[in-house]
Amino acid sequence: MDINNRILKIASKTIETEAKSVNNLLNYLDDDFVFAIKLLYNCKGRVIISGIGKSAIISQKIVATLNSTGTPSIFLHAADAIHGDLGIIQPDDIVICISKSGDTPEIKLLVSLIKNLGNKIIAIVSNINSFLALQADYKIYAFVENEACPNNIVPTTSTTVQLVLGDAIAVCLLELKGFSLNDFAKFHPGGAIGKKLYMRVNDLLIMNRSPKVDESDNIKDVIVEISSKRLGATAVLGSKGTLSGVITDGDLRRMLEKNISFEKLVAKDIMSINPKTIEKDALAVEAFNLMEKHNITQLIVVENNKYLGMIHIHDILKEGIV
Repeated sequence: MDINNRILKIASKTIETEAKSVNNLLNYLDDDFVFAIKLLYNCKGRVIISGIGKSAIISQKIVATLNSTGTPSIFLHAADAIHGDLGIIQPDDIVICISKSGDTPEIKLLVSLIKNLGNKIIAIVSNINSFLALQADYKIYAFVENEACPNNIVPTTSTTVQLVLGDAIAVCLLELKGFSLNDFAKFHPGGAIGKKLYMRVNDLLIMNRSPKVDESDNIKDVIVEISSKRLGATAVLGSKGTLSGVITDGDLRRMLEKNISFEKLVAKDIMSINPKTIEKDALAVEAFNLMEKHNITQLIVVENNKYLGMIHIHDILKEGIV
């Protein structure tokens, strides 16, 4: 077998092994899982998640997910806990211990100390007969038949299963709490995700001018307005300043293609009526979706049907929202 095929075979086997273990988790969701979720849902303190080795890294990821979805959480390294950091745990906190074997010295000592404090313990553990599993108030079975590595030693499948169970816990809690996009935006204001959740059309509008002409303006005025505002279009306003239509670069090209004299034409003669509009308080990502749906590159921004300005698809793309 050549090296290329061997690489693909190894990768495929790894994925298949881990996927099998993840699918098997469905067979081990039981009353303990339900009771554990209810306990976390009603928690008055924080969720403390602890592990050692690779399980500690998984614990940190689960903590990050819980914090971003409305469940206050803290990571506590099992080794640090027994060397002074145990003071992190407060009376109303619930502790989740993650361990494949459930019998590592640090975990065994930590569990005994937590029991003395009186805090509830939830175990995510692969060995159902381990010290951790037997001492925990609730156990979530993270069974794995084999690690993906050929020697069945390196934590691979086991950490994948732990991570999936952590996601299951987080999603259960966020749905039970009715955690919304607005809630998520409060905890995740940075980056493209944050912008997608909080950036409004009005935030983009202030970066642009507001191209507009009257219905009676001649075609030269229309061209000058479109060119000067550099948005590829202009709004057309009626006698009372209300929005009548829109003229785009495309409308001008189609007018020229008809080979008619435009010396006597006015904006009203070539405008497109019923232009697509969006309220200024709408999310910018909604504006993008509307543009994409109708295959357009500009949107007229309104407030209670009053014309405010125009945004271009490039404004959204420059912000990295999509």
